Amino acid sequence: MIPADLKQPGETLLFLSDVSVSFDGFKALNKLGLDVKRGEMRAIIGPNGAGKSTMMDVITGKTRPDEGRVLFGTVDLTQHDEAAIANLGIGRKFQKPTVFENHSVWENLEMALKADRSPFAALNWRVSAQDKTKINDTLELINLKDQRLSRAANLSHGQKQWLEIGMLLMQEPELLLVDEPVAGMTDSETEKTASLLKTIAGEKSVVVVEHDMDFIQALGVRVTVLHEGSVLAEGALDDVQKNQRVIEVYLGR
Repeated sequence: MIPADLKQPGETLLFLSDVSVSFDGFKALNKLGLDVKRGEMRAIIGPNGAGKSTMMDVITGKTRPDEGRVLFGTVDLTQHDEAAIANLGIGRKFQKPTVFENHSVWENLEMALKADRSPFAALNWRVSAQDKTKINDTLELINLKDQRLSRAANLSHGQKQWLEIGMLLMQEPELLLVDEPVAGMTDSETEKTASLLKTIAGEKSVVVVEHDMDFIQALGVRVTVLHEGSVLAEGALDDVQKNQRVIEVYLGR
């Protein structure tokens, strides 16, 4: 159940304050601060080792911060494990797509439906008319309606990425964390992915970690630049690209 305070449009959905994480003396995050509003899409960029993956690990409960606050609405995420955080409404998509390759596109979405997965409930569970409508709507959204009966193994790399995004949407998340969604995609797939994420944003909050500047430009969203575990710069991409420090530590490489 999503707390009522998470449903107010324009309100801060995700809030990180002074978050620090160290691994064997290396400070992966150093008093990181970030806030993402409900319905906002935010792009996160930065050099390798800037703390992008660790930030996502902290949000999803995979890594516990040494200090700092991590709030989802009023819920303190540091007090919950990965499964509980996923149930709160946070979905994460890793760079490499993870789908059930021997099953059809439709079956992948069906298996991802939000439902009671206890043993007894699973034995008696059937796909409802409402579920079928939801799957069809998602197929339309992710550009895979014509491939609904195809095995996931036969999809292109880009199509597998869209299918995994669709599977996350079946869980009805409030926040999507998407890691390098267009790596290895064709230009056409990259363009369609930008369109897909822009459609999702507004109804969901979306945080996108990406290196492809053309893709970030196509998203047209606020950009946060991480460096050495903290925020180096933030703003529109055009402004960030003119920032001398960003040029020195990232764009100029």
